[in-house]
Amino acid sequence: MVKRTNAGRLKVIFAFLLLFGPAFLLIFISTRGCEHKFKQLDDYGAAPEYSFITSEGRKVTSEDLKEKVVLLNMVQASCPDSCSVSLWHLDQMIYQKLRKNKKEKGKIRIISVVTDWEGNSVDSISSVADYLKDKIEEYDPEIWMVVRGDAKPMFAHKYKNGADLLDKGELLIGGESFTERMLLLDKENHLRMVRSGKIEAYVRETYGHIALLLKQYDKVAYEKRKKAVK
Repeated sequence: MVKRTNAGRLKVIFAFLLLFGPAFLLIFISTRGCEHKFKQLDDYGAAPEYSFITSEGRKVTSEDLKEKVVLLNMVQASCPDSCSVSLWHLDQMIYQKLRKNKKEKGKIRIISVVTDWEGNSVDSISSVADYLKDKIEEYDPEIWMVVRGDAKPMFAHKYKNGADLLDKGELLIGGESFTERMLLLDKENHLRMVRSGKIEAYVRETYGHIALLLKQYDKVAYEKRKKAVK
């Protein structure tokens, strides 16, 4: 009788472990106090300070956006939808996700510098601003800024790896011209990523890099709070 009772208990314990063991294991791993490891974006060094004029006539500088993560790209005045970057992919794969995520949209700014086909600054940018207002769902010029000014210094600058972003190089993934490239700048105005804005896969990948950078900042903020409590 005792043997049967013990056998019954063992069956119940075994069944319990079989059903709930994996869940308990995950809880144990997530709460044991070890740090979560994740990939961090490379830091290619400080980018030049910048100053642009928005389509509303407001001056915006790197100092103004020092607490924001910035995605900088170029759009051509004569062909805003696809000649430099694919605005549809930039809209659908990045802007719309940021717009719908209240936590993210307050931390990110997209800056589209209007240029001619050689990447030179142009005087009139109102047509591009109107194009975005017409084509982009719930377009917000505070999140996605259309600006004028000289963006070439951002690409001519020598970053840590020695790459000149006006030329081709190992860092520069995709794109035949520097006008096609998007730069991801962190809160300290350091270059963290270069990707082509004309290729769907790279635009999609860019959003992942933005999320990774925000996660890195969240981790830093968490560590500061933890130290403050101690």
